[in-house]
Amino acid sequence: MVFEGLPRAMIVVMGVAGCGKSSLAQAWAAHSGWCFVEGDALHSAAARARMAAGRALDERHRDPWLARLVRAMAAAPGPTVAAASLLRRRHRERLRAALPGLHFVHLQLPLAVAEARCAARPGHFFPAALVASQFASLEPTCEEADVLALDAQAPLHTLVQALAWRWPAGCPARA
Repeated sequence: MVFEGLPRAMIVVMGVAGCGKSSLAQAWAAHSGWCFVEGDALHSAAARARMAAGRALDERHRDPWLARLVRAMAAAPGPTVAAASLLRRRHRERLRAALPGLHFVHLQLPLAVAEARCAARPGHFFPAALVASQFASLEPTCEEADVLALDAQAPLHTLVQALAWRWPAGCPARA
């Protein structure tokens, strides 16, 4: 399904677990007034249980999740920022095809930092033991023109400022 002619800006903050996707997406939404979509909330109960048990998702679990993410972003009533891993290029391509004009912000950090951050999140379903599998699945974004790569270890306010600098009008389509 392609949602053509969506009259608004859309960004996905992406990266491995523990990189700060949700924190930055929520901070950008608060700063810009955009709608926020939490990708983790769109995982099925079975997928969450699988990850909590220390087992990585496969395409059978990712495909319906990606479809829910596309629908949630398309259904949002205004400019939208989402937080979602989107580690594989084909997943990003799927969203690009469905949501024309979509842009990505890739938060990058070392494996050890991501593991430490995940270990410090009490009650989160994604265990630190799975972080290495995400790094193994992560496909480079450096050749994708619509991806802004940022250092996930920078302070949150600095990351928000980077987005505001990149999209001063709040609209990636104008950038």
